[in-house]
Amino acid sequence: MKITSLIAALVVTAALTALGEEGVVQDVKQGAKKAGETIKDGLETAAEKTKETAKTVGKKTKETAQTVGEKAKETGETVARKTKETADGTGEKAAETTRKAHHKSKKASSKAKAQTAEEQTTNRDSNTPAASPTP
Repeated sequence: MKITSLIAALVVTAALTALGEEGVVQDVKQGAKKAGETIKDGLETAAEKTKETAKTVGKKTKETAQTVGEKAKETGETVARKTKETADGTGEKAAETTRKAHHKSKKASSKAKAQTAEEQTTNRDSNTPAASPTP
């Protein structure tokens, strides 16, 4: 009987060990499954956040490009206006200078004509013989 109870005890111990190992294996499987789900959820959340961030960055980039475009357009218009103003101012100064030069030239010409006429009158008077006294 001692041998039979010893064999029975060994069989029960082996059975309990086998059942215990299977329980551990089940626990490991469940833990791995939970870990996999947690990782999957984390990746989905990260993907959503990345997508939202990409949209925000795209929107901000578009807004910045529009602002830069508007500023460039304004700067171009300002440069064109200033260039035109400068050119107009230069043209006005050139016309004014031309008018002044023409006026001075005309004035000098009139003066020269007046002097020439005066000299001719003086020359005629001196070339004319003096009137002879008639008795």
